[in-house]
Amino acid sequence: MKRPKPIRGIKTFVTRRRPAINEVVREPTSGGIVFRHTKSGGIEFLLIQDAKNRWTIPKGHIEEGEESKQTAAREITEETGLQEMDVLSWLGKISFRYRRVQSLVLMTTDIFLVRAKGDSDKLVPEDWMNDVKWLDSKDALDKIEYEDIGKLMLVALSKIRKEKL
Repeated sequence: MKRPKPIRGIKTFVTRRRPAINEVVREPTSGGIVFRHTKSGGIEFLLIQDAKNRWTIPKGHIEEGEESKQTAAREITEETGLQEMDVLSWLGKISFRYRRVQSLVLMTTDIFLVRAKGDSDKLVPEDWMNDVKWLDSKDALDKIEYEDIGKLMLVALSKIRKEKL
């Protein structure tokens, strides 16, 4: 019986393989779809641009002893500088996973509808961000990088209009 020829480069392939996943890490996070009304009656959403130039909503890790609604408000203030807001209602939860060296990270994010109050023009992005700004709802939907957040933005828009928030 004839022996099969070895696959060229297989040693290189095998040695470059990533290490096995040793643990699964669950990371609960929370954030908000922040809106305001313009003088002309339009609706704007507040988006942040991360260090990789992706547009998204303010969100972050839930700290010990904190409820997700509190986290959403804290993260919005920390990431955007917005001081006054009403966290109105829970819109939904998104989940995703990614690999961090030898860990599989399972991240879930509670998303809340948040109305900006007070002087909502004074925005201060965190150091790691490229930008933070108010965008017309249509432009915000065009720019948002994550499809699942975009879907919740549509839910938010519908809720704002239907309930006259």
